[in-house]
Amino acid sequence: MRTDLHVSGRALAKEDLLRHYRVMRTIREFEERLHLEFATGEIPGFVHLYAGEEAIAAGFCANLRDDDYIASTHRGHGHAIAKGCDVKGMMAEIYGKATGICHGKGGSMHIADLAVGMLGANGIVGGGPPLVCGVGLKARVTGTDQVAVSFTGDGGSNQGTFLESLNLAAVWRLPVVFVVENNGYAESTAPRFHQSGIDVAKRADGFGLPGVVVDGHDFFAVYEAAREAIERARAGGGPSLIECKVLRYYGHFEGDQQSYREPGEVENARATKDCLLLFERSTVNAGIVGEDELRAIDKQVLALIDEAVAEAKQAPDPVPADLLTDVYVSY
Repeated sequence: MRTDLHVSGRALAKEDLLRHYRVMRTIREFEERLHLEFATGEIPGFVHLYAGEEAIAAGFCANLRDDDYIASTHRGHGHAIAKGCDVKGMMAEIYGKATGICHGKGGSMHIADLAVGMLGANGIVGGGPPLVCGVGLKARVTGTDQVAVSFTGDGGSNQGTFLESLNLAAVWRLPVVFVVENNGYAESTAPRFHQSGIDVAKRADGFGLPGVVVDGHDFFAVYEAAREAIERARAGGGPSLIECKVLRYYGHFEGDQQSYREPGEVENARATKDCLLLFERSTVNAGIVGEDELRAIDKQVLALIDEAVAEAKQAPDPVPADLLTDVYVSY
């Protein structure tokens, strides 16, 4: 059996491939379980699921260091998991519990953990790009080689904050990468109705940046594009714009009727383009990993998610006095 897989001349060892699969499987099972749990009415607030887009978060974060940063969106669970946020802490946070990663104060749309470089999910559409410009500037000023990555949806790419951040990063040659997750819909509006031009990535031309389009269902395509852009940024080459075309499996939010979708659209994507299916096919057919190894990971991940939900349901709620904490930062 082979021990590695070459992606554009770079070897991914078997243990790396299994780790990347685990990240994608964890995101998928986390989201699939939330889909079921939200329907019970026990989870407060809104939930926006990332299922179907796992290869993007996994592919980019696989190329980042622990001290690098990411900024996310309202659809941020996958980014948080891929960057290293604690799964049980995330589940408790979504349930609004005191044991949550933000002590139950952020919920699904505001998960953050600066200890692992997760600047936060963000309820503000297009709110992430300015944040990575900030930490990118900090890296430039302090002389580190840290890199920051922002994830933005196709709808968010029409916000002024996104375009202004592209310009600012280009002028200052900041070590940042802008990722557009074009999942087919800005809430319920397809790109052909809200976006001029075929590719968001072409907007990079106006700012003198590299702009690349990749298949967001293909982990290896995303991984390679991410590697090149991140290495370029880390070496002082400035920012890049990467557009990942993909399809989300669920609605804009849980409860979305999704009347805007074509019949069979999701079913076809799950059967033919699913990132986990494509990843398994590539690695197993190449003789690097065995199906039994992947099924073992599946079992372990399901057990983790079961534990996370059970512990979240039993965890204590925040108390009124908690409102007065975490208001100001002490320097």
